[in-house]
Amino acid sequence: MNFNSYLPFISAALGGVLALAGLVRPNRTVARRAFAAGLLVLVAESVLNGLEALGGVTPEALIKWQQWRLITLSLLPGFWILFSLSYSRGDTQKMLARWRWPLAAAAVLPLGLVGVFREDLLYKVTVGPEWYLRLGWPGIGLHGFLLLSSVFVLMNLEHTYRASVGTMRWRIKFMLMGVGILFVVRIYSSSQILLFRGMDPLVESVNSGALLLASLLFLRSLFRDSTFNLDVHPSQAVLQNSLTALLAGIYLLIIGVFAKVVLYFGGDATFAVKAFLALVALVLLTLLLQSDRVRLYLRHFVSRHFERPLYDYRLMWKKFTEGTAACVEQTELCHALVRLIAEMFQALSVTIWLADDQQKALLAAASTSLPKTKGVDPDALKTDAATLLQHFQTHPEPVDFETSPEPWAVTLRDWHQTEFAHGGHRVCIPIVGRGEILGLITLGDRVAGVAFTLQDFEMLKCACDHAAACLLNVHLSRKLLQAKELEAFQTMAAFFVHDMKNAASTLNLMLQNLPDHFDDPAFRADTLRGIAKTVAHINHLIGRLSMLRHELKTQPVPRDLNAAVTKAVAGLELGADVSLHQDLLPLPEFPFDPEQFSKVVINLVINAREAMTGPGSVYLTTGRSDHWAVLTVRDTGCGMSADYINRSLFRPFQTTKKSGLGIGMFQSKMIVEAHGGRITVASEPGQGTTFQVFLPLSP
Repeated sequence: MNFNSYLPFISAALGGVLALAGLVRPNRTVARRAFAAGLLVLVAESVLNGLEALGGVTPEALIKWQQWRLITLSLLPGFWILFSLSYSRGDTQKMLARWRWPLAAAAVLPLGLVGVFREDLLYKVTVGPEWYLRLGWPGIGLHGFLLLSSVFVLMNLEHTYRASVGTMRWRIKFMLMGVGILFVVRIYSSSQILLFRGMDPLVESVNSGALLLASLLFLRSLFRDSTFNLDVHPSQAVLQNSLTALLAGIYLLIIGVFAKVVLYFGGDATFAVKAFLALVALVLLTLLLQSDRVRLYLRHFVSRHFERPLYDYRLMWKKFTEGTAACVEQTELCHALVRLIAEMFQALSVTIWLADDQQKALLAAASTSLPKTKGVDPDALKTDAATLLQHFQTHPEPVDFETSPEPWAVTLRDWHQTEFAHGGHRVCIPIVGRGEILGLITLGDRVAGVAFTLQDFEMLKCACDHAAACLLNVHLSRKLLQAKELEAFQTMAAFFVHDMKNAASTLNLMLQNLPDHFDDPAFRADTLRGIAKTVAHINHLIGRLSMLRHELKTQPVPRDLNAAVTKAVAGLELGADVSLHQDLLPLPEFPFDPEQFSKVVINLVINAREAMTGPGSVYLTTGRSDHWAVLTVRDTGCGMSADYINRSLFRPFQTTKKSGLGIGMFQSKMIVEAHGGRITVASEPGQGTTFQVFLPLSP
């Protein structure tokens, strides 16, 4: 027996120990369970590979071992796709809910394929005195599924790596490298099997070697950081801008063309080795491109030897502007800033400390190194914060606080702990806006411990100026929002007070006349009618105002729009002099919220009725325009001016009615837009008004 005979068992032993350790440890999360189960599947495959080598060379024996091996492999996609969607994800539950059906398919389809068509997985081919095994169509389908799922797993892990920053990336790097090796080799082995439809002992040995190397990397990862609960929040666009998909496509294209050429010229015994070397070259290129240290050295090399500045200021300013333009909340802005600064300066630990309104305390608003946002106690560190702010008020320049004995530097070192013994010196720079200290930015644990240069400090000052401008904009936006809310409240209060004053005047007049005319039955009856009318008006007013308190929530379900419209107008009383004409054309069912949309129909019909001071007609029609369902409400009323439509129609508390609050059309527009639709209006004074509501027929 040679080393290749022992390799599967050595790999299985180490992998099995790691899998069992993952199962017995406390805090068994989804990612940890999926990791342990997926590793046990690979261990079982490696054991079967070793037993196959020891179990004889007859066709029947090889077919039996290979059938069990393929059945074991059918369990692989489900566990590892689950791991790739949950490892180090801060949004695990959301991701699993979103991918529940693909996960179920990955777990059931391969197992069902090999279970139902087990006898067709492999068959013996005899050529003269020689024989060999070939895959049947179920085996080809299984390896095709393994190839696609391997690419998907790598794409998910690549997205997790690219979304991480600072020390989080440092913590998960070896785990991702181990899984990456497993599935890069799996792409190689499945592509070889699909090309030649045969089983190659060399390919199986490569799989066992990959398991051994990956297990060593897993062991290194667990020594570095034993938790699976790191909060990384990748974008939802998992399949966009993926380097994995690009490289996998390039590799499969190269190998496919190469295989055709080899077969055309009669075959090449070393083709599998060449294909593996091509894959290794692509993987090494990817690792180099993703290495923080290599990218940092490359930037310095270009700057030193090609007389180019270390930073392209226009590109960096554009990157900062695009990265912060959509941030309207302070927390969101600070997280974006620490990420951009960490990437720009290759610093693993970056923290933004913001000053409170009284300039007496500092709060860690965002960080790439702290496990969670930690506040600084205003009472315990009041003196320290005041000392820091006072120092940077007079010294608003970037400063290295690593060796300074000053009290403010000691405070910064206590607040900004280093994680690397050779991470270089830590620096701090104040965020200054309009002559006031808004906060501080601390940086440390730089890749390879590279010292900050003058160019770094100049770029850091530009970044802080941009951060100060963004923070001031956020503060200004918050004040504008508060002013708008106050204005809306004052407007609403004015309407409410005006109507309540009229109601109170009516009741007061009745109370004044009540002692003099109490014995008059006609007066008492008239008084009771007046009180009932006033109370009904107050209840109506309160009901209209209460609509503003509730959050707009829609629950779309497939329904018939015509049925919803008919039900909404069934109980409306438009009066004897106003006629309602309905022309509802057939429409397919599509998702919308019938309860919410009925409010839109009622508002439009009531508005049409109130626009007519005398006899008139309201026309209610439905139809279809391309991919939209269209509801049209037309009246023969007084119409509206273009200026009123543009300035006031859909704004709250803007109305021309004596008893209205201007809420109905504002609410209707919000409901229609919540459905992904739009509402249009065409009107001329004296010519009536036409409203059209467009709802998408598909979500």
